Amino acid sequence: MKPVVLVTGASQGIGAAIAQVFARQLRGVRLALVARNGKNLAAVAKACTKLGAKVATFPCDVSDEAAVAALAAAVAERFGAVDVLINNAGQFAAAPCADTTVAQFDAIVSANLRSAFLVTRAFLPAMRERGRGDIFFMSSIAGLGAYPNSAAYCAAKFGVTGLAKVLRAETRDVGIRVCCVYPGATWSPSWSGSGVPAERIMPAADVARAFFDVWSLSRNTVVEDIVLRPQLGDL
Repeated sequence: MKPVVLVTGASQGIGAAIAQVFARQLRGVRLALVARNGKNLAAVAKACTKLGAKVATFPCDVSDEAAVAALAAAVAERFGAVDVLINNAGQFAAAPCADTTVAQFDAIVSANLRSAFLVTRAFLPAMRERGRGDIFFMSSIAGLGAYPNSAAYCAAKFGVTGLAKVLRAETRDVGIRVCCVYPGATWSPSWSGSGVPAERIMPAADVARAFFDVWSLSRNTVVEDIVLRPQLGDL
């Protein structure tokens, strides 16, 4: 039976591209697509179904503890255990540290870091019990180096980096592979109208393909970290 792949933030951008590359490369893959925007999620599901995937959508705010618990139960009922967990959900907003409100800081940290923690905690026990699984974390080059006007985002993504490293240390002997991905500027709807030339931004499909290729390696190999940058360098 083909694996169950759960992707958060699957309604657009990199998340949608990840769902589609798994659907295209692994015909019959079972996809659990998660995001807050149910309408966009349905469109991605339709595209993946046409590619041969078996798809179910789960509208959910993955920064909400109760919602994630309900998500885990719904996914288990529909598909059983998750084989590949891709923590892709996130949010970005630029502001100098001094101008960032507590509410804005909390929202960014919640969307990027709290969500990854909650979703991972929900699906990790079943992987440990089975002695097998893959967990991906979507960090950013902002999780490796500081960027002005990104205090909340950098703090959140540095947190994702730390969370991934801790989980790798805790699960390396139980058959679970953990990979943290650090993309540079990647196309998403937020870049529309930005005026940035297309050649300065990576296609979402390229980043998505990296997830699939890392997962495709033999179980004897894990890619712990992968950094992807535009060929012309960071913006």
